[in-house]
Amino acid sequence: MKKEFKLTDPKKAPARQVDFVKFEIGKYVARERRKTPAEGADFWDFDCKLGKDKESAVVIHVEEINKAIDKVVNEKSEVFYIEILAKPGRRTKKNI
Repeated sequence: MKKEFKLTDPKKAPARQVDFVKFEIGKYVARERRKTPAEGADFWDFDCKLGKDKESAVVIHVEEINKAIDKVVNEKSEVFYIEILAKPGRRTKKNI
């Protein structure tokens, strides 16, 4: 998913629009995780970037998406760019 989301909508309150965007992103991530991983992979991992536009997007962890969206909202930005790319992941054994 490579997409620009608008945080303003004339028919919705700003808080509802932010909730809608977060829901749509969560729905996409859940849909990708349900897919069968590639051979030799244990799960789907994600490469994520988020910023005000494509050029200023910074790498973030998938679990930090909602916090990053809240940060963009607090900066009074009307749009933001998000890039979420699924990649096969393999679990590694931890040495304790």
